[in-house]
Amino acid sequence: MPHVEIWHQPAELSEGARRRLATDIAAAVVRAYGVPEGVVSIGTETIPAQHWDDQVYRPRITERADTAGSRLLRSPDY
Repeated sequence: MPHVEIWHQPAELSEGARRRLATDIAAAVVRAYGVPEGVVSIGTETIPAQHWDDQVYRPRITERADTAGSRLLRSPDY
């Protein structure tokens, strides 16, 4: 049951933009994992800019250990 979690700094998305984002992400997960769309879940969490390094960047990006069960698929260019 794939679950995608998006951590982001404060940003407002319209209802239409949220729907498109969910549709696009779900389609990519279905394509990659070969699962039915109904088993894909997607969540979002707003992280204040002043907490980004401590809560996301260091633990989830720079200090993340690539193992068989955990991989960073794309790194930011900042």
